[in-house]
Amino acid sequence: MRGGRAAIFAAALLASSCGAPLMKLPSGPGVPADDGRTLLADATAACSKVSTLSAEIAVSGSVNGSRVRGRLLAGLASPDSLYMEAPAPFGAPVFVLGASHGDATLVLPRDRRLLEHGRPDDVLGAITGVALSPSDLRATLTGCVSGDSAPDGEASAVGNDWRVIAGEPTRYLRREGANGSWRLVSVVRKGTNGFRADYSNFANDLPRRIRLIAAEAHRFDLNLELSQVDINVDLEPSTFRVTIPPGLQPISLDELRAGGPLSR
Repeated sequence: MRGGRAAIFAAALLASSCGAPLMKLPSGPGVPADDGRTLLADATAACSKVSTLSAEIAVSGSVNGSRVRGRLLAGLASPDSLYMEAPAPFGAPVFVLGASHGDATLVLPRDRRLLEHGRPDDVLGAITGVALSPSDLRATLTGCVSGDSAPDGEASAVGNDWRVIAGEPTRYLRREGANGSWRLVSVVRKGTNGFRADYSNFANDLPRRIRLIAAEAHRFDLNLELSQVDINVDLEPSTFRVTIPPGLQPISLDELRAGGPLSR
């Protein structure tokens, strides 16, 4: 399927260098810590204030054992708007995706194919292998992975420099030096579509490097490097609307998935 070329390239959404060692997370029960909520609030204060994000994302890694590398241009706005483009080295982009109010449009200019009125998480999952809503993607890219807050008493201290916040997802906080600030450095989601997100290379208290690893072995292991980052700038509603050229042929989600990275 010609559209599969776009899907493979789009797998670039979530990337990492194959075989690179994971951050070592603390193990063991630890001891109860009553400062977990406060430290988590401090560590996520910057990302919780992000309403819009635009960035260039360099991607490398593997999906279903196949290596991927590429570049994405992304714009996201609260509560659920998304624009994403996979530019090619020359000519038309590989794909253009726009979504808002729960409705997504995907254009594959090189293949002359079009998908309209899809669920954003379904479409994003079909072209990348990872199903995230625009709001979840914005949270993931800013280090504010959404989920239930841990009840009081479910934080534990492992040594002096780690706090583990139980719940769904589980959050790992690490202190930078004896008197340094606390960072949210890893988030682990459980379940069928579970994944782990590791954060590093912070600038202005937001991560610039993100590693995403699927709970299911070999599904994806990916590195994202964010650059040209703009936070809380005005993004007009037209930003998230995709221009549809004439003469495109429809493509279904099933067709898109069949040619996507999860089938390879």
